[in-house]
Amino acid sequence: MTFDEMFAICQPHSVVSRERMMGLYQAVNRARQFSIPGDIVECGSFRGGTAALMALACDFARHVWMFDSWEGMPPATADDPPNAMRQTGGCAVSWAEVFGFLTSVGVLKNGTMVKGWFKDTFPLHEVKQIAVLHLDCDWHDSVKISLETFYDLVSPGGVIQVDDFGHWSGCRKAVDNFFKGRGIAPALVPLDYTGVQHVKGSG
Repeated sequence: MTFDEMFAICQPHSVVSRERMMGLYQAVNRARQFSIPGDIVECGSFRGGTAALMALACDFARHVWMFDSWEGMPPATADDPPNAMRQTGGCAVSWAEVFGFLTSVGVLKNGTMVKGWFKDTFPLHEVKQIAVLHLDCDWHDSVKISLETFYDLVSPGGVIQVDDFGHWSGCRKAVDNFFKGRGIAPALVPLDYTGVQHVKGSG
């Protein structure tokens, strides 16, 4: 299946741009090309479109973990811009609707939907190793806990893609502070006005 065919299936179930979806497609292909071990982990799955695209890109060969409340956005904090505070509860979607779409595409034959707030589900996660980590969770605290929980599980050469780096200042602050705290100067490759990718070990 070509990227265009995958995009046609998945785009109606996502608000992620074509450029960022292409980034995820290329990240999965990179993992296959260089035999990078690990699963695919997505923090913030919304309607399931990007998770489905990554599952299709690897032909269901890697386990896809999808973490989301499916109850809308959690409250933003003082580390996020003032207009973020009004977004609480936004992007709510029926879990059953997402489950139905992912089932129809075949994602759940090698995938797991983990429902709940990150602070509750991350401490119980069963992920062992990651080849592609996709962060699409907007707010500072959500991005921060995602990096703190999963970055060390990303294999060398694995890809971290951050959806909201350019759009939400809180997300950018969380990413910048995380890498600064680790003493890493990451090579962040822009995908469009907001999305960036980082190959672990490239900075």
